[in-house]
Amino acid sequence: MTAAGLFSARTAWTRNLQTPLRRFLRTETGSAAILLAATVAALVWANADDGSYERAWQTELSIQLGHHALSQPLRDWVSTGLMTLFWFVVGLEARREFDMGELRERRRVALPVVAGLGGLAVPIVIYLIANAGDGAAHGWGAAMSTDTAFALGVLALVGRGLPGRLRSFLLTVSVVDDIVALTVIAFAYTKNLEVVPLIIGLAILLLVAVVRTSRIHRGPVYALLGVAAWVAFFESGVDPVAVGMVMGLLTYANPPTRSDLERASDLFRLFREQPTPELARSARVGVASAISPNERLQQLYHPATSYVIVPLFALANAGIAIDGHFLAHAYGSAITLGIMLGYLLGKPIGITGATWLVTWASRGRLRPPVGWAAVGAVGVIGAMGFTVSLQISALAFSGSDLEEAKLGVLTAALIAAIAAGGLFRTIALLPSRVRARAVLGRSETIIDLAADVDPDRDHYRGPVDAPVTVVEYGDFECPYCGQAEPAVRELLAGHGDVRYVWRHLPLNDVHPHAQVAATAAEAAHKQGAFWEMHDLLLTNQGALELDDLTGYASALGLDAERFAADVGRNLGAARIAEDVDSAELSGVSGTPTFFVNGKRHQGAYDIDTLSAAVRLAKTQAALKQGAPARPVPDGGRSRS
Repeated sequence: MTAAGLFSARTAWTRNLQTPLRRFLRTETGSAAILLAATVAALVWANADDGSYERAWQTELSIQLGHHALSQPLRDWVSTGLMTLFWFVVGLEARREFDMGELRERRRVALPVVAGLGGLAVPIVIYLIANAGDGAAHGWGAAMSTDTAFALGVLALVGRGLPGRLRSFLLTVSVVDDIVALTVIAFAYTKNLEVVPLIIGLAILLLVAVVRTSRIHRGPVYALLGVAAWVAFFESGVDPVAVGMVMGLLTYANPPTRSDLERASDLFRLFREQPTPELARSARVGVASAISPNERLQQLYHPATSYVIVPLFALANAGIAIDGHFLAHAYGSAITLGIMLGYLLGKPIGITGATWLVTWASRGRLRPPVGWAAVGAVGVIGAMGFTVSLQISALAFSGSDLEEAKLGVLTAALIAAIAAGGLFRTIALLPSRVRARAVLGRSETIIDLAADVDPDRDHYRGPVDAPVTVVEYGDFECPYCGQAEPAVRELLAGHGDVRYVWRHLPLNDVHPHAQVAATAAEAAHKQGAFWEMHDLLLTNQGALELDDLTGYASALGLDAERFAADVGRNLGAARIAEDVDSAELSGVSGTPTFFVNGKRHQGAYDIDTLSAAVRLAKTQAALKQGAPARPVPDGGRSRS
């Protein structure tokens, strides 16, 4: 096991959270290379034998049931059929962000919404100006939408070491972008609208929403309703990919409750005692139902859409025959120039300008979660249109106009990637404090810790007024808490201006001695030796019987009889229960779970990762106060 893997395991309580957002980002960035390869393959194929390329994708395919048949070319089955799953995953992520992510604090919704709309509106205006009085003006939709996979892939390549908030901001803006783009596809480019099938399709989606409120978890029910809605939209003339987005938006996301996990644990325990097929099925259903449908479906479909469906779409749509005559004509075409200028000028101006407008209108109450240089970088990366742009281009244009539109989309994406790399290299050359402000800004982060640290109540080590507070929810019998302890010690030794807080989370269902160990720590606290007992318990996790605990008390010079009596009468039970309640309110997933200045620490807890999180928190605290970061003194002090 790698070092990162070694220091990222946890004993699960509510769930072992690696965060859906981080998995989403990793899948998107990892698939960017495959998407690029598919694009290159399409170009090579189209230029090697344009006739075979078109013949292959124009092959007619039909699905017939009785006297009813759905028939369209292979390219359209990819664009309107398989791409429905892509939009479903986009809808899932949008809903997850709204339920659990950066948009769960509702006042923060306004800024990415306006930024996304600005990043759509300005490119459209530029395109319309470039094509004023021209018959190609109806193709304005091809100049507006960001390709999330390409954008996140480029950010991963050129923006290494940047804070996760930059990626989160790009993703939330892209979610708004995608929703509006899909609305445009569904209605602005619909021909020969049939009202009755559309009403049927909308009624089916309404039925899905009603069924969702009943919390029915049977996937085949939703699959059947989704297919029925897709067919109805197809027959209405509205692009049926809209069904995917709506179904995703209707799929709620939430962390499992403690009762869900206790029920799943009980079902598994029953199966372990009596391994029958019936109990195996019950345990499987119980474990699955503890995780929200949103997360389960993302895990199921996101890899397929990122690694198969979107690259297949690129292979089907990105191929254009290129020669000198075509390039000379196309780069003088209003369609190509309108798309290029719409992306390369409109996206940065629209996203940055709209973000500034919201910040100014709110008098600073709403700020971007990153600095202004980072906002500009998001605007530049947002110029990478591909998937949706090609999809709209295919609906708006045909023949040579379509080829010119594709060239504009591909050229804009290439220039945007180069420009983003240059911008990030320039930012990296700035003085450290200027760079920190340019990238991080002064926005408030969402606080995940439900119960604030109280120096008069909490057990802490380090200065009471430290600029950075690290809170750990731990279990004295949890092996991963024992594994994290040396990293915490090294962290405190290297950062004298860090306050470390321990809160109890005894996982009684998996660690039978956890509760009595927590009680022993509280009994030692009564005699002024909490941290000494804390250290002994984590060092001797295999010996936590009552006799062992009493022996530790004697070794520390405590009154052993008083200690044993306090443990026997369950001293500190109320305090431990308060910690457990605050853990549940904070959505703690297991032990150990760390919070740095109230923000959940995601990922590994080795010394390097924890130190990086602390340094970032110090920088943010210094920027918020408008003062340089304080020097880090040696050593630290302990309190209980």
